Amino acid sequence: MGQLFSDTPNDKQNQDLASSFNGYFKNFKMDSKIISQDTIDMIELHLRKGNIQGANSVINAALKEIDATILNIAVTGESGAGKSSFINALRGVGHEEKDAAPIGAVETTMHRVPYKHRNIPNVIIWDLPGIGTMHFQPKDYLEKVKFSEYDFFIIISSTRFTKNDVDLAKAIRNMKKNFYFVRSKVDFDLWNEKHCKPSTYDREKVLQQIRNHCVNSFKKNKLDEPQIFLISNNNSSEYDFPILMDTLIKDLPAQKRHIFMLSLLNVTEAAIDRKRESLRQFIWLEALKAGTLATFPTVGIFKDNDLEKLEANLNHYRTVFGVDDVSLKVFAKDLQVPVKQLKKIIKSPTLLKTKNEETIGGKLLRYLEIFASANGGLLATGLYFRKNFYLQLHFLDTVTNDAKVLLKEACSRNQFKTNLSTAADNDTTS
Repeated sequence: MGQLFSDTPNDKQNQDLASSFNGYFKNFKMDSKIISQDTIDMIELHLRKGNIQGANSVINAALKEIDATILNIAVTGESGAGKSSFINALRGVGHEEKDAAPIGAVETTMHRVPYKHRNIPNVIIWDLPGIGTMHFQPKDYLEKVKFSEYDFFIIISSTRFTKNDVDLAKAIRNMKKNFYFVRSKVDFDLWNEKHCKPSTYDREKVLQQIRNHCVNSFKKNKLDEPQIFLISNNNSSEYDFPILMDTLIKDLPAQKRHIFMLSLLNVTEAAIDRKRESLRQFIWLEALKAGTLATFPTVGIFKDNDLEKLEANLNHYRTVFGVDDVSLKVFAKDLQVPVKQLKKIIKSPTLLKTKNEETIGGKLLRYLEIFASANGGLLATGLYFRKNFYLQLHFLDTVTNDAKVLLKEACSRNQFKTNLSTAADNDTTS
């Protein structure tokens, strides 16, 4: 395939490549970059000096760090607060699935329990016993549950935050870690209010009352008012759940931000796009590490290992975006539709299937030509990707679009159910 530069690269080539690299990462906000600004500056410096080996060494180390990074999330709260439901929601696991955190059980355990994310095993969510069940002072409690191992804490309550919760937050803050207050089950509160007081029901007013009630708990316990996230574990796209996810992403360091973004549910198109942009950076860094031609390459016949790698990448993207075969079965069950019906409206499951007269290699070459011609911005930078990286970007865009199609399908069906429920309620009260 050739090399990135000729044997004697000139200063202009070095400057062009450095500018292309820097320009690409300027397109991303600081809170969405998957490598730190220091790493970006170091790579750019190597490129400007023509030290390709040095640049590749830094990139290789950064990619390895991302792959090896573990994100540990601690979830705590009193028994019945909705910890298990929240953990299952974060992992995209149904309550009745085999590896789900148990719901409704009486909390008797005195030990922390780890739950790996179903698609991103580097994300581990720890179910911690409530501080009230252990009868320890906050500092002793934190030592008992191995405080230093977690990246941040989520403190959950379904009614009001107790003095134990507030004291725990103060201890976490003193130890220089982040914590977040989550008020769960707001959907139940709204339902109760609506059915008990149908003539005066005001959704926003009820939510504000819940928020004010939490604030008063903090004031009584002499804690500066923190940000409070009102959520429903049954509907991750509603209330403050998306805001909570955005806040966590912004607060994480770059390499942990990447794996957390990949673990997020496809609750909004914005969440799907964030996954896509994160993976685009990863693909781009791998392309630069691998080396490319100084001119757009003439693509030859695909080798077996090329096809195997591309198929593995496609399967990885489908899993991350929840459009793999296993996820589609779960999704179809939730929507009460046949899996075949879902597969008809998306493209990625058949992306590498070919007709009898067409080889996979030939189909990939055709995709490459179409994608390259439609994305001239990539070529205009002066940095040219190998054929498999162009195709990875094409696969990524296809899978991203599939995820959005399924999200719209779910939203339209949920809206239909909501309309039916509203109509039934109106008939009852009229």
